[in-house]
Formats: sequence, structure tokens, C-alpha cells
Amino acid sequence: MILGRVVGTVVATRKDEKLLGAKLLVVRTTDPSGRDESAHMVAVDTVDAGLRDRVLVVTGSSARMAYGLRDTPVDAAIVGVVDTVELKE
Repeated sequence: MILGRVVGTVVATRKDEKLLGAKLLVVRTTDPSGRDESAHMVAVDTVDAGLRDRVLVVTGSSARMAYGLRDTPVDAAIVGVVDTVELKE
């Protein structure tokens, strides 16, 4: 799983029919403390996340296991909105 922050949206008027109605968001990865990292990804939103929300993203085959995405051509899915991250070192 990957921590990130929603930084934008993607509008695709032409896409695979299995993605019709899917909300696509641009996510910037973050470290556990919330500091931005350099990587970005496009992810299908399954939890109604919004701009600037901290989110939990799954990738690869796990993304296709997210609610409503079985047999859908996705590589990343937002599966949670993060309230807090607690680190104990």
C-alpha cells in the first residue's frame, strides 16, 4: 500500500468501457509524515476522495480487487482516506 495526497483529476472522454463512470484522480506519493515525494500516479477512486485528501493506494493486481473493479484495466486504486498516521520508533 502507498500513502499519497490527491493533487488533481483526470478527464478522459474516450476510455475502456469498463472505466465508464470511474473517477480518476492524480495522486502524489508522500512519506508517512505527509511530506511530498516526487512520484505521481493516476488512480481509480473507490472511496469518493477529494482534492488534497491523504489517501491509501493499492497497485497491481490488488487494485483490481478493490470494490467494483474486478476485471477492470486498472493499475492503481484509492481504497482509503487517511485520517492519521502514527509512527512509533
